[in-house]
Amino acid sequence: QLQLVESGGGLVQPGGSLRLTCAASGLALDYYAIGWFRQAPGKEREGVSCISSSGRSSNYADSVKGRFTISRDNGKNTMYLQMYSPKPEDTAVYYCAARWEPTNQAICATSIMDYWGKGTLVTVSS
Repeated sequence: QLQLVESGGGLVQPGGSLRLTCAASGLALDYYAIGWFRQAPGKEREGVSCISSSGRSSNYADSVKGRFTISRDNGKNTMYLQMYSPKPEDTAVYYCAARWEPTNQAICATSIMDYWGKGTLVTVSS
């Protein structure tokens, strides 16, 4: 069983920066694609970014493209989401999730992830 724990959330000013961390335990992540998702109050959970098991490929939602960067360190069983120039509309609970993907493709979606963390709240406000 894979456990995922997010950290690094908090209050950040618009235009600042924040790095979220997802620490995994229980299983090695070598064959898991990792996704970051978020859910704002009153809205459905949405995909933010996805990275393949080796880290070779990644993709982003249009709303965060160019501002967020996803990365992973399989040796540390840890994944990251670096947020640059966050906007108030980025305010949400951020979740990391893992999906068994041995073909090394960055394929993530809310309905197909195998494991989820409990989330960390990010508030973007001045």
